[in-house]
Amino acid sequence: MRVRPIAFDSMGTRSMCTVVETGEAKIIIDPGAALGPRRYGLKPHRIELERLRMHKELIREEAGDADILVITHYHYDHFPRPDEDVSWMRGKHVYLKDPGSRINRSQRGRSSIFLEQLKRVGVKPERADGREVRMNSCRIVFSEPVQHGNDPRLGYVLEVLVEEDGEKIIHTSDVEGLVAWPQVEFILKHRPQTLIVDGPMTYMLGTKFPEEDLETSIRNLCKVMEAGLEKLVLDHHLLRELEWRDRVSELFKEAEELGVEVMSAAEYAGLREEPLEAMRKKLYEMYP
Repeated sequence: MRVRPIAFDSMGTRSMCTVVETGEAKIIIDPGAALGPRRYGLKPHRIELERLRMHKELIREEAGDADILVITHYHYDHFPRPDEDVSWMRGKHVYLKDPGSRINRSQRGRSSIFLEQLKRVGVKPERADGREVRMNSCRIVFSEPVQHGNDPRLGYVLEVLVEEDGEKIIHTSDVEGLVAWPQVEFILKHRPQTLIVDGPMTYMLGTKFPEEDLETSIRNLCKVMEAGLEKLVLDHHLLRELEWRDRVSELFKEAEELGVEVMSAAEYAGLREEPLEAMRKKLYEMYP
C-alpha cells in the first residue's frame, strides 16, 4: 500500500487530500483545496493563489486513473466548490458523508448543490456513513459521523480506514486533534500503523479553541500512539502557525519514548514544509 499526501496546509493550501494506492484500487480522500480568506488581516498572497491552482490541477490529474473518491464532509477545503467543473469525477465510485443525517444547515446546503453538480455529469454517489467496502485483499471502513472538532454545531465528518494485507492507515478528516472521545474510539478499534490527523487548532487558541481542548488533544493523541502507532502525520489546522512543534512539544517527547515518528504531511511526502497561510505576513513583506 502506498500513501501519498497531495495537498495539505504544510504544502501551501488548506486541504487534507490524500491518495492511497493498493493492489486493488486507487483511492483519493477529500479531493478539495482552499485558502483562508483572511489571515493577519490580509487576503491570500499571489503565491498562495498560484499554489491553490497547482493543487487543484494536481488533484484533477490524480483523479484521472483513480477508482474511488471519498468526501468526508462538506467544507470547501475537502471537496469542490459550486463554480468548479466536476466532470473529472465521472466514472468514479464516489462515497460521501450522508447529506441527510447528522449534518448542520450550512453543510446540508452545500451538499445539495454538490449532488446537483454530480448529477449533471452522471455520477451517482453512495452514502458512506458506517459502511465497509471490500475489494479482495483491500477494505475501506468509514466511521459513523463524528464531531467536526469540539462543537457539534460545526457538523460531522467521517474517518476513513484503508487496510490491505494487515497494513492499516486512518485519515481522520477534521477532528481538530481528537478532542472528542468517539473520534478516538474508531482509531483504537482498528489500531492503524499510520494516522493522518488534522492537529489541534492552535492558531485559534484562546478563542474558538480553548486551552483544555489542546490538553485533551495531546492526551488522546498519546493514547493512540500507545496503541501501536508507527507514524503520526499532523497537519491541516495545526500547520496554520509556524511554531506548531512548540505547541505540541509534549507530544513529541512522548513519541520519542514510544518510537513513533511524528511529522507533517510535507515531511511524509519528502517535501519542504511551506505553510503559506502561516507565512502570509512574511510573504507580503518579502513579495509586496
